Amino acid sequence: KCPAVWTKISKDLTKKFLSNGQCNPSARAAIREVFHDCGAWNKALGATGGCDGSLILAGELARDDNKGLQEISDYLQALALSYNVGVADMIVFAGNHAIVTCPMGPRVKTYVGRIDSTTPAPRGLLPDVNAPAADLLKLFQDKGFDERDLAALLGAHSTSNQFNFDTRPEKKGLPQDTTPGVWDVKYYGQTLNPPQGIVVLPSDAKLSKFGKVGKEFQGFVDNQGKWNGKFEDAMGKMTLFGSSGTKGLIDCTDAL
Repeated sequence: KCPAVWTKISKDLTKKFLSNGQCNPSARAAIREVFHDCGAWNKALGATGGCDGSLILAGELARDDNKGLQEISDYLQALALSYNVGVADMIVFAGNHAIVTCPMGPRVKTYVGRIDSTTPAPRGLLPDVNAPAADLLKLFQDKGFDERDLAALLGAHSTSNQFNFDTRPEKKGLPQDTTPGVWDVKYYGQTLNPPQGIVVLPSDAKLSKFGKVGKEFQGFVDNQGKWNGKFEDAMGKMTLFGSSGTKGLIDCTDAL
């Protein structure tokens, strides 16, 4: 049974992540945090690394990949400490909580019981915004994802504002779709046909038109239900990176 402490944590996170009925910058940072702790993994690492808290506990925040995550990391580490829970679990729980805090966001299956690690993740396992599409697909395939998973995971950029990719003052903080406070599929259509006032990452632009990934990507345009289902599956898979499946973990989805 899920420890009652997670229900309390959930209340704190809602206060932190919700502003005027939408998910706010702290929520967006928490979603990115999961990708950067869990996602720095591939199949060769097996039941090590992945969602292990090393983003916070092993100095990975100093890496360029992880710029902009210091503030949310400090908050989550302090919260984990005050409730006496693990940092790895806190990162995953907070990210999935942030997703469901966004209007229309799905409830991703959420487990706790991971072991924290102070061993840094290998470098080069997170996507580079300037990499060719084929390299990005290979990077994700090495993590056990297929084209549909990759296309679905990109949609998390629905609630993204960029600060570190294009540092020109007029581009600072621009969103990747026109509704960054809502978990919607506008991102898909707008990446393919960008309106004024958004930023499209080169990696997203390339993948949106690349072979089977592009086909899957275009299939999410105006299709909220389809995207939510596929995203839930892919995110559920990612939050088990570094674990031996769900063995020894406890389902806390209901506490979100």
